Amino acid sequence: MKKLVLLLLCAAVAISGSSRKTVALVLGGGGAKGAAEVGVLKYIERSGVPIDMVVGTSIGSVVGGLYCAGYRADEMDRIFRSQEWIDLFSDGISMDNLLNELVDNPMSVLEKMRGLFDLKSMLKEFGVVKGDSIVGFLDNLIKRAPYRVGEPPAFRAVAVDMKTMDEVLLRNNSKPHDMALNMRASMAIPLVFRPVQRDGMLLADGGVLNNLPVDVARAMGADIVIAVDLTQTKHEDYEPPSGLMDKEWAQKLLDRVPWVKWIMQRPDREKYNRNVKDADVYINPTLDDCSVTSFGKVDYMIRQGEKAGKKALRKLKKIKKKAKK
Repeated sequence: MKKLVLLLLCAAVAISGSSRKTVALVLGGGGAKGAAEVGVLKYIERSGVPIDMVVGTSIGSVVGGLYCAGYRADEMDRIFRSQEWIDLFSDGISMDNLLNELVDNPMSVLEKMRGLFDLKSMLKEFGVVKGDSIVGFLDNLIKRAPYRVGEPPAFRAVAVDMKTMDEVLLRNNSKPHDMALNMRASMAIPLVFRPVQRDGMLLADGGVLNNLPVDVARAMGADIVIAVDLTQTKHEDYEPPSGLMDKEWAQKLLDRVPWVKWIMQRPDREKYNRNVKDADVYINPTLDDCSVTSFGKVDYMIRQGEKAGKKALRKLKKIKKKAKK
């Protein structure tokens, strides 16, 4: 009889444990503005809300990937502040360097720029930045990640296949280099970073299609979603010019050239607006005069993230209680 009671108690505990609501952290794209996500993350940790999965786009995949690898906000704060981010993300290339090279070796610069005029070259080869430095940097970070007890959160990095303009979800991987490449692919801004070639795909920045992937977290089974959005200028759903879509030539372009379809329809805006509304906790740090290249404002952006996280702390604590029901 005692054994039966014990078994029933164990079953009850297992059932109650499995019934906890699943919480996802969604981190949007925004280049250098990703420093603000580190500031927000400090208060997410302070709230004690459990994070079961992380979905990131672009720089959000970098912050989210490091978090899933074992880094915490304070550790990422030091990483962001200590690195020469502009050199890291540009492989040391600057406008001054390009101008000097133009004088010394004009054909070299023309070769770099030819992708602007040749679609095939642009997709496969073009990108002023190879991205080798950031891959090596992320690779080393993941290899040296602090050990954490327990199963890490599930992770997805959002990218886009430039050949088809389809959204691609990259999973966390036990191999550090593969994980670093996933993060690198997700943040490969077209025409800036060369796309990552994998399995016949040309993977680039997921923000082209899904800059705040709340829908990905929902599809993964998230009951509760905390979304950190770096976007400052909001857009209404895109409407193509009246009558343009009725033109036969326009339809042919839409069918044959994925990029033209994206430009004319801008599906990313509609998806972004839906995802903003679908987040249970929406955090949007104020980043005045900051852009995707504002690497010199890391301190300011982290502070702005901290302010936004502190403002959301009460909601986060409520989510913590809700998640345990």
